[in-house]
Amino acid sequence: MGARIRVLNVVAAVAIVVILYYVGRPLYWELEARLQEYREGFSDATAASTQTTAEGGNVQPVGNARGLEAASLQGLPKEASIALMALDVVDPDAATPAKPSAIANAAAGSAGAAEEEVGATADGSSQESSGTSGGGLDLPSEATAGAAATDATATGSPTTDSPGAGASGTGASGDQQFATGVRPILHEGRPLLPDLKREIWEKPPPGSAVPAREEFALRREMVQHRQRDNVVVVTFANYAFLDFVLNWVRHLTDLGVYNILVGAMDTKFLEALYWEGVPVFDLESGMTTDDPGWGTPVFHAMGREKVTLINVFLSLGVQLLICDTDTVWLRNPLPYMARYPQADVLTSSDHLTRSVEDESLEHWDRAQGAYNIGILHFRPTDPAKQFARAWAEQLAGDSKIWDQNGFNDLMRQKLGPDVNPEGNDNVFWAFDGTLKLGILPVALFCSGHTYFVQHLYRKIGLEPYAMHATFQFAGTDGKRHRFREAMAFIDPPEYYDPPGGVLSFVNNIPEELLTGGDHSLQTHFNLVNYQLTNLRSALAIATILNRTLVLPATWVRFDRIWFPHPGILDGTDTPQPFLSPLDHLVEVQRMLPGKLKEDEFGPAVPIREYSFLDNPRTPQAIYILQHNPQHA
Repeated sequence: MGARIRVLNVVAAVAIVVILYYVGRPLYWELEARLQEYREGFSDATAASTQTTAEGGNVQPVGNARGLEAASLQGLPKEASIALMALDVVDPDAATPAKPSAIANAAAGSAGAAEEEVGATADGSSQESSGTSGGGLDLPSEATAGAAATDATATGSPTTDSPGAGASGTGASGDQQFATGVRPILHEGRPLLPDLKREIWEKPPPGSAVPAREEFALRREMVQHRQRDNVVVVTFANYAFLDFVLNWVRHLTDLGVYNILVGAMDTKFLEALYWEGVPVFDLESGMTTDDPGWGTPVFHAMGREKVTLINVFLSLGVQLLICDTDTVWLRNPLPYMARYPQADVLTSSDHLTRSVEDESLEHWDRAQGAYNIGILHFRPTDPAKQFARAWAEQLAGDSKIWDQNGFNDLMRQKLGPDVNPEGNDNVFWAFDGTLKLGILPVALFCSGHTYFVQHLYRKIGLEPYAMHATFQFAGTDGKRHRFREAMAFIDPPEYYDPPGGVLSFVNNIPEELLTGGDHSLQTHFNLVNYQLTNLRSALAIATILNRTLVLPATWVRFDRIWFPHPGILDGTDTPQPFLSPLDHLVEVQRMLPGKLKEDEFGPAVPIREYSFLDNPRTPQAIYILQHNPQHA
């Protein structure tokens, strides 16, 4: 009898251990992920402060080289630490984040210290709209604005005024009423100047003056002038992201998309876009021109401006494709959005595996990763307006809710079933059971992981529509470098012809390091260590020759992510080894000129991405010199 009891005790103990393992492990991963996202936020805030932190003496060097990242080798056994002695590295955790500034009109009561990464935004198009014809825009006039507001109230649109006055001094339209948390940025009573009706990229004549700021106030006439087929494509930013916005606009116009408007969060950015010939309106945010850094209160306050824009544009009866500035469009997205006129909202996703093999929307019950609000398409339907209002009121009621989390929480109150089970269009019911939602395919509307790591679009042999620089580890500088690696960032001509010339080298990685043995922590380390050692030597040679270093392609065996994982995320199509983004190996934001003090870290070595010599924007003479050294 006693033996039987002991056996039962052992079985019970084993069962408890197994249960704790399978229940506790996901909880641990979730906790660790949130903690790491919090750390990433502070890391990005540090990077955004450029020289402020480094010049304050808070970055503690180990050795003498610039910016090689120890964090990319986290988790190595202590025995492997001796190998790091050969890699002059900078401790990325030693820096103190800079204190962020506030957005004058939006930060109070809106800035939260949310701890997860924000996603990109999206633009979209279709021929169907609420109360408008498919061929043109029928916006309510000032004379009918009151009736429009009444109709909006009846269909669930906002009914209460939000506090505050526009920064431009122009009074908001008294007929427009919005949800709590939606700032009154829509203005009427002032005709749009001919100077603001120029074709996109048509610059003002030399010697002309910038119109008064109130002329850039958002109004119906401005939207009516820019819309095409009742669709407007919108992004917004401050001056720190000017090059991202110009890149975003250029890619769209190269694809034949011209129905674009950009919201300016500060006067310097507004004027810069005006001189570039980009259609711009004043978002009246009162923001500084600095990069606030990911995860800071100002960063999250910036995100809440998106909710204001969605509510305002939907009130005008237009379809809205709203995108984050860290997206690049590779195909015209508007015909794709037009395929799904029945969908009230289309959203991108952080899901890392595909549930479809073609251009269909993802299956909602198989693509359950977080919806990413970096790419969103809204139609001006009653359910879409009701959702936008609920989203604004939710964020206004709790300053700690991250806008993307709020979006997910509301949408997931009710999921499914399919709107048309027999139609196989993968549009499904969401929110309160009245909103029709679709998830954009993750292999074509790509996150930073599905594009830069998995290259999912190649697996199904299709051309992607967009890339979004998420799932990366070097702040704004890292996003820019990833786009450059993909030859998708349009820099000024001087970037492609650096003074002093360039120096390139080939790693010639032994096959044994790439594929030999099992894919383990040790073989991953050996591969990375080999490349970093070569990189150190190349940086030294480039310093001596005073040349810009063209980095080689970098290869890894293990993925990089901010929570514990087995090397490659389960279920993904990540190959081993794989061509990795540079920020998987080094702290890109610390390697750039001006980021660290020269008297402590030595002279900066300008760098270029591994694809630099293959970029058609690089002068042919540089390519010839690099491939025919005898002519140098």
